[in-house]
Amino acid sequence: MSSTPSFTPAPWPRKLRSQHWYGGNSRDTIYHRGWMKNQGYPHDLFDGRPVIGILNTWSDLTPCNGHLRELAEKVKAGVWEAGGFPVEVPVFSASENTFRPTAMMFRNLAALAIEETIRGQPIDGAVLLVGCDKTTPSLLMAAASTDIPSIVVTGGPMLNGWFRGERIGSGTHLWKFSEAVKAGEMTQAEFLEAEASMSRSSGTCNTMGTASTMASMAEALGMALSGNAAIPAVDSRRRTMAQLSGRRIVQMVKDDLKPSDILTKQAFENAIRTNGAIGGSTNAVIHLLALAGRVGVDVTLADWDRLGRDVKTIVNLMPSGKYLMEEFFHAGGLPVVIKRLGEAGQLHKDALTVSGATIWDEVKEVVNWNEEVILPADRPLTDQGGIAVLRGNLAPNGAVLKPSAASPHLMVHRGRAVVFEDIDDYKARIEDEALDIDETCVMVLKNCGPRGYPGMAEVGNMGLPPKVLRKGITDMVRVSDARMSGTAYGTVVLHTSPEAAAGGPLAVVRDGDMIALDVPNRRLHLDISDAELAARLAEWRPLPDQPASGYAWLHQQHVMGADTGADLDFLRGCRGNPVGKDSH
Repeated sequence: MSSTPSFTPAPWPRKLRSQHWYGGNSRDTIYHRGWMKNQGYPHDLFDGRPVIGILNTWSDLTPCNGHLRELAEKVKAGVWEAGGFPVEVPVFSASENTFRPTAMMFRNLAALAIEETIRGQPIDGAVLLVGCDKTTPSLLMAAASTDIPSIVVTGGPMLNGWFRGERIGSGTHLWKFSEAVKAGEMTQAEFLEAEASMSRSSGTCNTMGTASTMASMAEALGMALSGNAAIPAVDSRRRTMAQLSGRRIVQMVKDDLKPSDILTKQAFENAIRTNGAIGGSTNAVIHLLALAGRVGVDVTLADWDRLGRDVKTIVNLMPSGKYLMEEFFHAGGLPVVIKRLGEAGQLHKDALTVSGATIWDEVKEVVNWNEEVILPADRPLTDQGGIAVLRGNLAPNGAVLKPSAASPHLMVHRGRAVVFEDIDDYKARIEDEALDIDETCVMVLKNCGPRGYPGMAEVGNMGLPPKVLRKGITDMVRVSDARMSGTAYGTVVLHTSPEAAAGGPLAVVRDGDMIALDVPNRRLHLDISDAELAARLAEWRPLPDQPASGYAWLHQQHVMGADTGADLDFLRGCRGNPVGKDSH
C-alpha cells in the first residue's frame, strides 16, 4: 500500500505574488493593470486570483514545438475553467534542429532567461509548455530555481514514419541510412526518398530519443500529470491533457505545491530507474544532474550506476528495440512502466506528484495492452538497462554508456586507439581509405565536451569508416567527451570527464595507445603507466582559440563538467521568487 503524501496545502485565500503588481489602487498598481486592460481584460480578473504564466517554447525554428500555440489555447481554457488568469509568455526555445554549434550550449542560457522571466513578472504559477530536447530541462531548471508552482505539458511525439513497409524512427534511421549510403547499400536517391517519410506529423522524435526520454523523466519525477509523456502530438488526448493541466495548475497555486515539494531525492531515484526501464537517452543523465543541482538534491553519477544496474529494459522501442512512441502510447505508456517498477520493488511509491496524489496511486490500476511493446519482466529487452558509469585512468570523474543500445560482443574489448583531435579532424579523415583503422580499433574523439566544442555537441556516435562498413561491420567502440543523440545507438562511451579541453586524460591519448573497455566491471582504462600519463598531462596546453566575448565567453568561463550536469556554476541552487522593487 502507498502512504499518504506528506504535503500540507497552504491556506486559501491568501495574497499571491501577482498582487504586488495588480492589487490595490496606488499609482503603480493602476499603471500595471491599466496597460494590461488594453487587451480587453475586465477589471475583476485582477482580484487576486492566480495568474498563470504559460511559458511557451513554440518557434518556427523549433519544428518539434511547432504545434504548441494550439496546445497553449487548451491550457488557457483549463486555467479559465478553474478560476485562474492565463497569460501566454513566449520564452527562449533552444532548438535541437537548428542551433549551432549545439542546442546544449544554450540550455543554461535558456534556463537563466526563463528564470528571470518568471521572477520579474506577475506570475503565480507556471505551465511549462515544452517538447524539443533542451526545452524540457531548461524550463524545469528555471522552475526549480524560482520554486513557483509549475507543471509540465509536453507537445508529444510525432506519428510513426514508414518507408517501403518499414517503420522509420526519427533520428535512428537517419544514422542507419547514412551509414548504409556510405557502405554502398543504399543510394542517395533512396535516402532522399526516405527523408520525406521520417516526419509525418507535428511533434518530437517518435523514438525513445531525448525528447521522449525527458517527457518520461518529467512524468517519473512527478512534474507532469500521469500519462502525459507518450500521447502523440496530433492525438486529441494531447489537447485534453493540456486542458487538464491548465485546470490543475490553478489548484497547485492555491495549495502552494512547488517544485521543491516534488523534486526530492526519492523522485530523482524513481526517474533514474524509469530511464533504465524505458531504455532512455544518455542525455537524461546530464539534464537530471543539472536539475538536481538547482533544487539542492544530492544526485551523482554513482546514483545513476547504483540505481540502474538491476533495472530491466522492458520498453521495446527504437533505438534499442523495434517499435515507436505511437505503439508505446497505445500499449499504456509510461504509467505501465512505473507500475512494473513498483511491482518489482524499484519505486518510491509515496513520491508526490503534481496531481497531489502519490505516484503509485496514479498508476496502480493501469493495464498493459501490448506485451510486445512493453515486455514482461521475464523476457526484457535487456537485463541491465540502466546507464553504465565507467571509471578509470581515462575517465577519473566518470563516463557513461547505454548498454541497451550497445553490442554485447563489444562490452569487454581492448583495442588500438585511432585519435581525432576534434570534430573537424574526424570529418577530414574518416572517409580516407588510407586511414589506419579496422573494426578492432577504438575510435577516440577529443575536444567535444562542454568547453571544447563548445557546448558538448551530439557527435559522440561517430560514423564508422566506409571501408569498415563495407565489411558488414555496424559497430565499433567509440570514446569521447561528447554527447550523442538519444535516437542513436552503438557501443559508445560518452561524457568522459574531465573533458579534453579541461586537461582531462582524454586530451593526451595518442594513436596506437591501447584502450580497455570493461562494461561489466565499469572500467575504462588507457594502457600506459601512471608516470607516462602524468608526463603527458604535464605537457598539455589548452586550445589556443578561446572566445573573447559574448555568451560563448561566459559559457567557457563558467560551465561545469558533464559529471555534474554541465550547468553554469553561478546558476546552481534555488534563488526563489522574491518580488523586486517597482519599476517606477
